[in-house]
Amino acid sequence: MKAEVFIAGGGVGGLALAAKLASRGLHVIIAEQLKKESPAYKGELLQPKTLAILERLGVLDEIEANGHALDELRFQEVHRRQGQPPEEINLTELSYSRVATTYDHSLMVPHEKTKEILRNKGMEYEEYFHYLPGARFLGFENGMAKVKQKKEILYIQAGVYIGAEGRSSPTRDAMNVEVNRKDYNHHFLTVTIPRPESFTKGKIITTSSCFLGLFPLPDREVRTVFLIKAGDYKKIKELGLEHLYKAYSELEPELAEGVRAIQDWKTVQLMIPFTYHVDKYYSGNLAILGDAAHTVHPMAGEGMNLAVQDADVLGELLAWCWEEGKSYADHLHYYEEVRKPRVEFLLNLSHMSALVYSFRYEWWRRFRMKAVQRIFDDDYLHVKQMLNISGLGKWDFTFIDRGIQGNVLPVRKKKVSDQEQQHFLFSEAEDYPWKRSKKGR
Repeated sequence: MKAEVFIAGGGVGGLALAAKLASRGLHVIIAEQLKKESPAYKGELLQPKTLAILERLGVLDEIEANGHALDELRFQEVHRRQGQPPEEINLTELSYSRVATTYDHSLMVPHEKTKEILRNKGMEYEEYFHYLPGARFLGFENGMAKVKQKKEILYIQAGVYIGAEGRSSPTRDAMNVEVNRKDYNHHFLTVTIPRPESFTKGKIITTSSCFLGLFPLPDREVRTVFLIKAGDYKKIKELGLEHLYKAYSELEPELAEGVRAIQDWKTVQLMIPFTYHVDKYYSGNLAILGDAAHTVHPMAGEGMNLAVQDADVLGELLAWCWEEGKSYADHLHYYEEVRKPRVEFLLNLSHMSALVYSFRYEWWRRFRMKAVQRIFDDDYLHVKQMLNISGLGKWDFTFIDRGIQGNVLPVRKKKVSDQEQQHFLFSEAEDYPWKRSKKGR
């Protein structure tokens, strides 16, 4: 078999890349080892930059129709009281509307629905989009991709090979990259439960020792993320589901009924957060994207978004090489130069967010509460935080910013104008720098 591009992995990143390339007339073969939907939890939060990319792919209307919009993030600090409703001691609301963009919200969409929409978009270009379900990528042999589908071994020759396989990546192994990994002192339990119709806002509820993230989905469901100490999963299971019911109810009484829909621990997924980042994104005519290249702590909801944003830049570059008759291997450096520093920035941002919720001390909780409130009170902090997590741009925090957030310096009264923000939103020239001249310089 031959194709212009071979993609190992038919997740959201791989499908976004394939749909883009097929729409530009490149023959693409995707090998996806799963035959049916995965029950495992994967990213559902689509950030504004990802929505902009999906609009260019022509699928945003359908994505929006199958999602639940979140225009703000709520951070609620409470005192948990046994058998009683919690006592709220602070509530901070951070809004996407502070970013100067038409994409003024994020979107919660079931992961498999996003995959389905992207796969169907690719199939509209049936001459160029070739999807192989139940096909396991085994690595490379004689310069070709070796794939096993059912009992048949297929060899696929391509101009460029892309690894979008996830955390276990034969493409990454073939590139012989270095992986720098960080682990954390906490794990998460995640499960989807019913929600009241009135429960529509994303919320993070915390005490000095508890963390419960709540992110509404369509069809009156809510994705819940409950923080536990690393290694405590077995102990919590032994306490029984009543222990979980009680914890949810005492942190968010509105979900007291919905949490009882959990009838079996098998529906509750243990999520072990860690991060890593590779030292290179390409080698010769091989490249990797998404979890094959980087894994981010889930606190900032960036994992799937980074994969789609990788796919956007890489897809534009490969399509440009094809249309201009340029060598893939000679120009893949642009992909790494654009994406690697942006990913590194968001990895650090997510890591800092994780640390904010990693320590169970009352004094740390008081510091965290003030720091989050300062983000709201100081418009520069507010805009920078939301702009950075949106993916639409990058605006570094300064020592002055951190001094204000740490309650060392006073809050600034000045509001950030849309015009000032424009300097920090990514331009097309920054996203696709090879287009600055026909020679790609």
